[in-house]
Amino acid sequence: MTAPAGPPVRRVQIAVAGASACGVRVARLAEAVGRALAAADAVVVCGGRGGVMEAVARGVAGAGGIVVGLLPGYDRQAGNRHLTVVLPTGLGWARNTLVAAAGDALIALPGRDGTRSEIALARVLGCPVVSLGRRDERLPGVRKAATPEEAVRRALAAARRRLAGC
Repeated sequence: MTAPAGPPVRRVQIAVAGASACGVRVARLAEAVGRALAAADAVVVCGGRGGVMEAVARGVAGAGGIVVGLLPGYDRQAGNRHLTVVLPTGLGWARNTLVAAAGDALIALPGRDGTRSEIALARVLGCPVVSLGRRDERLPGVRKAATPEEAVRRALAAARRRLAGC
């Protein structure tokens, strides 16, 4: 057995926020985001339940990637079936802080108050935010994307700049 040449390289972590219930159009966007993030070898972090969270997890899992679900309660079974790692937090809505803090960047899809809180928390924490499919917001510092691929490209570039200290 050979020893590793150096310290392990940490993968980019991208948080994804969005509604706990969504329609087909938004689910397709989220699933495409998940597939693209997995193809880029990013670790995806989300709230772990239904709607956008389940769709992005389905995309990640289908592409063989890693997706971590931070659940609001203590029941591991409440997480969607596509999660690679399930972390019950018992924090309720406060778990949104963990989702925002866990990402090197955050991709925000349509959602309501919980999603808006994750966007705001990410901004407070200095985490870059990319918005996809959201029509209701014009927040300073939030970059818009027209497609899932553009959202992923922008989020990965911002995350890499952040990790490099630029």
